[in-house]
Amino acid sequence: MGQGRALQEPDKSVRPASVTHREDALQDELPEIPDAPRLMTTGLNGKEHSVFTGVAIVHCSSTGDRLETKVLEFHEETKVKFSELSEELLWEYIHSGEPMDKAGGYGIQALGGMLVEHVSGDFLNVVGFPLNHFCKKLAQLYCPPPHEAARCVKHDSIPSVDTFKDLSDEEGSGQPGGDRQEAACNGTVETPPPFPTELLGLIEGFKGSKVLFTACKLKVFDVLKDGTILTAEDIASKIDTSVCGTERLLDACATLGLLERSERGYSNTELARLYLVSEGEHSLHGFITLCNEYTWELFTHLESAIREGTNQFHEVSGRRADNLFKCPIPLQDSSRSKEAQLQFMHAMHDLTKLSAHAVATAFDLSRFTSACHLGGCTGALAHALVQEYPHLKVTVFDLPEVLELAPSFQPAREQAAQIHFMPGDFFQDRLPEAELYVLSRIIHEWPEDKVHQLLGKISERCKPGGGLLVAEAILDEERRNSRGAWVQSLSTLLQTQGRQRSGEEYQRLLRAQGFHDVRVVRTGALLDAVLATR
Repeated sequence: MGQGRALQEPDKSVRPASVTHREDALQDELPEIPDAPRLMTTGLNGKEHSVFTGVAIVHCSSTGDRLETKVLEFHEETKVKFSELSEELLWEYIHSGEPMDKAGGYGIQALGGMLVEHVSGDFLNVVGFPLNHFCKKLAQLYCPPPHEAARCVKHDSIPSVDTFKDLSDEEGSGQPGGDRQEAACNGTVETPPPFPTELLGLIEGFKGSKVLFTACKLKVFDVLKDGTILTAEDIASKIDTSVCGTERLLDACATLGLLERSERGYSNTELARLYLVSEGEHSLHGFITLCNEYTWELFTHLESAIREGTNQFHEVSGRRADNLFKCPIPLQDSSRSKEAQLQFMHAMHDLTKLSAHAVATAFDLSRFTSACHLGGCTGALAHALVQEYPHLKVTVFDLPEVLELAPSFQPAREQAAQIHFMPGDFFQDRLPEAELYVLSRIIHEWPEDKVHQLLGKISERCKPGGGLLVAEAILDEERRNSRGAWVQSLSTLLQTQGRQRSGEEYQRLLRAQGFHDVRVVRTGALLDAVLATR
């Protein structure tokens, strides 16, 4: 993109007349000359782009009538960040005439340097040629390491000049992954394996998660709500952190697509505005807090859970007396503080909202006029059901200590009148009467005996023609898809005595309890849906 150009334009004087005439005819259709650099510079204005240069070094030597060639190939990438410049300043640069003969529309080594905010990588690569990388390759060519990266090709006689024309097109040439490797100069080429991008994403993924968790805990996205743009110094002052540490955290968030970075400072992306501001309608802040303060530590005991086949609550709660989860079903711990219960409910509320609409619309439930959501917590799924089916009345049946905190989660909507909260224990108490019973994220939490006990109670209470709607992350039979469900199965192993199930397992489970016409729908959301008729 700088001054240098890898490909020279062919001489028009040797082109066929028809081609030349065609270009002359097209010239009238093209915009005026200044528009090309203007489009390039305005398109890059305020953004980061990459400049690539590909280089092939062909070293030839002969011994007697035998020719040997060694080929080294590499590419260099340099990232260039343009400042946000005014239209007037860009036009001033265009009218200077400098960008007219530049392959990328600007010359970084001259006036074009005023466009650039920072450069990451080899500056000379942008100017035109990666000199440093080139010199290193020359050193490798003349002083090769034990496993030489150059390709050796032996010839019986010195070939004509035409032989060199397409050396880069020989087998294996130009493939991504860097220099090709071979054990000896015998004409045998080893093709390098593909670059493990997805694998590296898995290996490094925990770091990105911790960046997000930390930014949420420090309320970075809250101080930038409502379109606020602040510098690193301003944000550090508001969240009481160091400037240097805050700036690095903000830059990491920008790289992850959570923040926008400009000359004026940092601002929330649309993703952050919707899901990371703590008080937003669609906020996942509560769920992220739970992942940071509990799930993160719990998964450090995954190896023990795999070896022992047991949950690891004793490992986590043993070090934190007021941990959210002291038992397999957290909200049944009456000794835990209301603050801890509220924190857990925030997490479950956030998580339920993500799949509520998908679950509510997975089947046509218009034939039901009443429903009972067992363990309905804050009523997030109940609100999605009544919003989709205005004639439906829903009872949320959950523990008294849960329903005591539920009102703080209720939206100010007309449908709220269709939702009734009733305290009770679905294992101990008589279930409310309803045409449709709903279980969301309940079955996978409990051991087999408890699951059969609960489903048996629902089956006895359910009248012929009544239904049971189950919302769970369902495993696929081939164990090839449903990545989230399979990861969730490990989470279940760590946290509870229950397990995840496949669609066929849910069908067998429900039919054994007297339900028929058991249908399974994969919603594409976090939770899938099962509808069974009594």
